[in-house]
Amino acid sequence: MKTRETITLDARAQQRLIVLTHVLAGELDPAIAAQALELSRRQVHRLTERLRTQGAAGLVHGNRGRVPANRTNEDLRSQIVEVAQGPLAGFNPVHMSECLAEAEEPIELSARTVRRILVAAGLRPPRTRRRSQRHDRRERMAQAGMLLQTDGSTHDWLEDRGPRLTLVGGIDDATSTITGANFRAAEDAAGYFTMLTETVRTYGVPVALYTDRAGIFIKETNRPPTLAEQLAGRRSLTQVGRALAEAGIGWIGAGSPQAKGRVERLWGTLQDRLLSELRRAKVDSAQGANALLAWYLPRHNERFGVPAAIETPAWRPWCGDVPPEAVFCFHYRRRIEADATVSWPGGSLALPARADGRAWGRGHVMVEERLDGSLWTRAAGRHYELAVAPPDAPLLRARHFEVAALVEPEIEPARAPEREAIPSAHSATRPAPTHPWRRYPAIRPR
Repeated sequence: MKTRETITLDARAQQRLIVLTHVLAGELDPAIAAQALELSRRQVHRLTERLRTQGAAGLVHGNRGRVPANRTNEDLRSQIVEVAQGPLAGFNPVHMSECLAEAEEPIELSARTVRRILVAAGLRPPRTRRRSQRHDRRERMAQAGMLLQTDGSTHDWLEDRGPRLTLVGGIDDATSTITGANFRAAEDAAGYFTMLTETVRTYGVPVALYTDRAGIFIKETNRPPTLAEQLAGRRSLTQVGRALAEAGIGWIGAGSPQAKGRVERLWGTLQDRLLSELRRAKVDSAQGANALLAWYLPRHNERFGVPAAIETPAWRPWCGDVPPEAVFCFHYRRRIEADATVSWPGGSLALPARADGRAWGRGHVMVEERLDGSLWTRAAGRHYELAVAPPDAPLLRARHFEVAALVEPEIEPARAPEREAIPSAHSATRPAPTHPWRRYPAIRPR
């Protein structure tokens, strides 16, 4: 008979020991014991026999203390721990298992196995999920392109390697696809213009945009409308609001962050996965971060994208001869001067000759400052690039010079012997105190 020096019984084994002891003593019917232990009568008879022959050790599972046949070998476990402390430091278990499967020498391990190995080595996950608050969940849009949720996330994306950046991006509500994103120094209109241009070029024009109520989208919501706004029947538009209206994109302002929870949850994912990729690539600038972002977004969409309820998308093609870069940019209204120029900071801009041969007149034009820094204007369906106007011709006037400075005698004339100056009425020499004019004021010349 096999015996064990030390036997440790868990709560279930202790319960079985108590019940089966009563069965062996004839104090309890095996059928009632089977119901109490939630076992079959056959299993109760089997365990009762083990208890009679082996004692309490017979109630312990036979595999206790044995190494599982499918246990990851120690060399591989050490390799996982070394990678988690090196190039993949800070990666969550799911992200780490995906990266290990895509390595040059792939390691096929599930995320649960990677997590158990790291926990056994004392390496806890970098992020822990907190209990979410209760909110009514809104159903996704049925078609891709019906609603685009956008926002900006200011975060220490480069950690201690570079400046603090803001990631401006948009996610499709129906498919969770990131349609465009870019890193900026701050959340600004240029970041949203870049994201919208990328979205329109890659997917198409969305039906509506779902954002917060920041000043980038709406002007001073708390002030009363001006007289001009009352006459126009609408509020003055910001640069982004004007671009959305011109592109035919509706705008919806969220009342709380939870209302646009899809893009808010996206930031949590990117602040984990994208941050780890930036750390692994040792990116230390906004230019490098945008370059890595172009590589990361297709992988993210493939991993987290979901199919829409209706397969046919609602993205609209970009129509018209105006390129998206001419709409998603900064527009400024300027008055045309008599010499076919418009005022601009740093110097005037010259209007080129129009293709239809007409003059520009004395009206107004809209100057487009595009994201690449170029300046354009539009007239009769055509775009014209603007350049700095030549400086005005200088106004020539007669110059005044000193005669002595122009005529210099070749031979200095002989100087007459100095004589005592005779004061006169127009002399600039002041009379001496003993001069007769001071002694006899009556004879002073008048």
